[in-house]
Amino acid sequence: MTLKTFNVQEKVYSKFSNFCKGHGVSMSKQVEMFMESMVEEEPEAKKEYLQKLERIRKGKFMRVDNFADRYEL
Repeated sequence: MTLKTFNVQEKVYSKFSNFCKGHGVSMSKQVEMFMESMVEEEPEAKKEYLQKLERIRKGKFMRVDNFADRYEL
């Protein structure tokens, strides 16, 4: 495994980091799986990823009508 550096907008990084922490998933693993899906001959999502995604979709969410007002961005 190698350590790589990427330039990412701070706002995007922060949101994705919070998302991963909130759902108990590894940010590095999510990026790695995305990269693999882009270069595989059959770019279909792996069963493991689909299972994680399904668990996230079934999670408990609160309705937010106006995100900016609620979180004062």
